[in-house]
Amino acid sequence: MRFLRFIPALLLSTMPAAAHTLYLGNYADAIHAADFDGKLGLLGSDRAVAPLTRASFLDRSADGRFLYAVAEGKPGLIASFAIGAGGALTPLNTRSSEGVGPCDIALSPDGRLVAVANYGGGSVIIHRVATDGSLDDKISFFQHTHTADAHPDRQQKPHAHGVTWSPEGRLLLVPDLGGDRVYIYARNGDDSLAPNPAQPWLALAPAAGPRHAQFSPDGRHLYVINELDNTVAVVAYNAAGASLTLIETVSTLPAEGFAGFSKTAEIAVRSDGRFVYASNRGHDSLALFARDSATGRLTPRGHVAVPANPRHFALSPDGRWLLSAGQDTDSLRVYSVNAETGGLTPLSPDFSTPKPVCVNF
Repeated sequence: MRFLRFIPALLLSTMPAAAHTLYLGNYADAIHAADFDGKLGLLGSDRAVAPLTRASFLDRSADGRFLYAVAEGKPGLIASFAIGAGGALTPLNTRSSEGVGPCDIALSPDGRLVAVANYGGGSVIIHRVATDGSLDDKISFFQHTHTADAHPDRQQKPHAHGVTWSPEGRLLLVPDLGGDRVYIYARNGDDSLAPNPAQPWLALAPAAGPRHAQFSPDGRHLYVINELDNTVAVVAYNAAGASLTLIETVSTLPAEGFAGFSKTAEIAVRSDGRFVYASNRGHDSLALFARDSATGRLTPRGHVAVPANPRHFALSPDGRWLLSAGQDTDSLRVYSVNAETGGLTPLSPDFSTPKPVCVNF
């Protein structure tokens, strides 16, 4: 695939005053922010905006007023912040995640609930969100117990690894790496959740290791990134029946020419629904797939090199840019996205920031 040509660097002094604030989770000692110019694809002004040790994954309210973060401790923490001028963060409150190693966080589409997955604890916790944006009382908690035992090192206990709300907010999907399942929790009228009566989980292949998931913009398909066997599971979503059906599983690695160790990390669907991207750690690449909007099936379109250990990447809401976080290189790389082919062209130079593991637009 011929999209490794670098665009000449542009001076950061051209950064407009009204640039969008990008938040960065990391394994440093504070949440960081940077300014992103959505016209030129430029990043500038990396800065610490809230002290929080091992703050990794983040989510922002739809109105842009609040930010939520998990801190991967023992036990873990969930933190809420009010967003001020220039992206400044004012702490609101914290809650225990009631489990070890919280690794993903997601607000419900209506903003009334926040869900967190505890990797080490193998559990899921859901809190109400108060009107002032702070974390209110816990409304549901689920302790997973099933283990797949198909992988010799990673599946001796449950490992809830992701939280994804269905587009209408009726279901919470939780990939569990230790159990080779995507658990499905249904939302009740009082906002509490319970195992989905129609289908409590979707089983994936032994030793797949489901990690994260994202819906297509049309809400018809769910894409699950499997960490252990380096695949993407394509899943049909029946909103009326509250059910999931596995369609196919495709590899994220090249068909030939790579024999080293690798594991996946993140999955993203472009805003027009035409392309899906998945990150490989070890191969240190993004796999690109063309998506059939009618069937949801994926066709491999090649790979692009990214900074080492791409634990996370994110597409801009308009789909023009992709930002890949290099956890081991203390850097972000910006790519322009070709709207017709989905191809990625990197800008230079890379942007320096400490140990990035989450990019939040």
